[in-house]
Amino acid sequence: MIEIQKVSKRFNNNLVLHELSLNVQAGQTCVIIGRSGCGKSVLLKHIVGLLVPDSGKVLVQGKDVASLGELELAALRAKISMVFQGGALFDSMDVSDNVGFSLLEHTRMSKKEMCARVEESLALVGLGGIGNLLPSELSGGMRKRVALARAICIKPQIILYDEPTTGIDPISADNINELIRSLHDKLKVTSLVVTHDMKSAYRIADKIAMMYKGKIISEGTPEQIQQTRDPVVHQFINGLSKGPITEATDTFK
Repeated sequence: MIEIQKVSKRFNNNLVLHELSLNVQAGQTCVIIGRSGCGKSVLLKHIVGLLVPDSGKVLVQGKDVASLGELELAALRAKISMVFQGGALFDSMDVSDNVGFSLLEHTRMSKKEMCARVEESLALVGLGGIGNLLPSELSGGMRKRVALARAICIKPQIILYDEPTTGIDPISADNINELIRSLHDKLKVTSLVVTHDMKSAYRIADKIAMMYKGKIISEGTPEQIQQTRDPVVHQFINGLSKGPITEATDTFK
């Protein structure tokens, strides 16, 4: 479903992605772990065509994203949903309008059909009946779930998650993990999740890939990652203050 082939990206003198390669199979939930600022979100932006690689290719359903024309790129993006770190809800819109925004932009559904789809999506994340509330009236965990409802409302084939459990309490975070897992099972979507939350990674992943110095240095099932002998991966997943990651700088030229 997603194939990243030796992608490199530099911002000024900072090489963020360095010949990074990764494959995500259809229906798979792949979690990318790594320290804050290591380029995980930059990778997501390449997948949706917001950034173009300096070298290498990003293929989604076999199509080279960087080579697509405007209409082709729009058609591809209609198959992809993004769950942003902070939810990225529109403050001036109520929950229903936030969830149904993509339907208004990308479909010709009637108002009645859109309302039904919005309510269905909210019900799937356990928030039926709150469509008239504003984002400011919601808790952090509820805003995350509304963002999930918006992501699934267009019935995407791929969902990208950027730090879905950041900024919420452990119980709300576990609820989000459970939702990601259950939505994956119900909707049969392909999911790519970036996070540094190892509890979340173990809970939702079919495959975990560790990103370090612009590359994927290790990948495997949650069990394989937990049993790793790689010192970099071992330090990160166990949250150790001493090890190869902290002995060297994370920035490189």
